[in-house]
Amino acid sequence: MTEPPTGSPADSPTDSWPKIRARRTLPVSRWMQIVEREVEFAPGAPTETYHAIGQGDYVAILALTPERRIPLVRQYRPACEAFTLELPAGMVEAGEDPAAACRRELLEETGLTARRITPLAANHPCTARLSNRIHSFFVDAGGPSAGFRPEPGIALELVTEGELAQTIRAGRLDLHLHLGTVYLAVLRGLLDPAIVARP
Repeated sequence: MTEPPTGSPADSPTDSWPKIRARRTLPVSRWMQIVEREVEFAPGAPTETYHAIGQGDYVAILALTPERRIPLVRQYRPACEAFTLELPAGMVEAGEDPAAACRRELLEETGLTARRITPLAANHPCTARLSNRIHSFFVDAGGPSAGFRPEPGIALELVTEGELAQTIRAGRLDLHLHLGTVYLAVLRGLLDPAIVARP
């Protein structure tokens, strides 16, 4: 599908460069599409072609239970062809508020309720290849929801802050983006700074 030319990515005035001269999208699945952009970097310059993956925003959740345990989820990731250890996370559904997605994903993956949700940041996970954003949240979690059944293929681990630090230092928190969420929580004073300090 070809879309009409637009201005710069930030929709700035027409005398600004770069300009997006053409944009085409190729749907791959309900989760993603390939986006091709023809970019003119200066007046009269030949356009250059860039490809990116278009997909919805997603959330990453660093939760802390009343017992000061942090939930991690272990699951099989076909893209890596391996089991990974990550923070609870998931896609924001169309029209859904990211904080509502945070509450929903935490419940679906861990069975924990959210007593208080603190937004940490919304950042681009990869400015070169991905056009979505990752919304990082810190959650004061409540107890498990009655009748919770984990999603198929997901195993829950509850770790202390010290165990999370060991996991990170051992290279076993597999998703690099989630390290940023941990760091944001430390910067806000919500977690022990020793998690990211030198051993």
